[in-house]
Amino acid sequence: MQIGDILDRGAIALRVSATDKRQILAHLAELAARNFDLEASAVLDALAEREQAGSTGIGHGVAVPHARIEGLDRIRGVFLRVEQPVAFESIDDQPADLIFALLAPPEAGTEHLRALARVSRMLRNADLREHLRQARTPDALHALLVQESAPSAA
Repeated sequence: MQIGDILDRGAIALRVSATDKRQILAHLAELAARNFDLEASAVLDALAEREQAGSTGIGHGVAVPHARIEGLDRIRGVFLRVEQPVAFESIDDQPADLIFALLAPPEAGTEHLRALARVSRMLRNADLREHLRQARTPDALHALLVQESAPSAA
């Protein structure tokens, strides 16, 4: 699984204004609804329910909200960069400004877990995080994320 397989350019937003986690989840839900022909309220409910089970803030200003969503035929990604970092109950208590949401069909078992691991590993890279924070366009963000996830040549 490569990031380019799950993250479309249209599912990326920069300069998102939000003051709390719920607003971030609502932005993610709206973006997912527009791009993947889903109901925003269903996506928001699923993301919020998962978040109640435990924060998806993984530290260093990154959160990876995720949920299983009826109506999807494959795993999809949505990426937000928030203007002002928002408290996300991250493991390091740092607010999050880089948000990569993963949405999976209900039957995506290990594939969903592999996608989560892939995104989490990728976003642990400090250089990538800094480049994502400096990128000026959704296309630039997409290129950074796709390039970072590409397999290395041997």
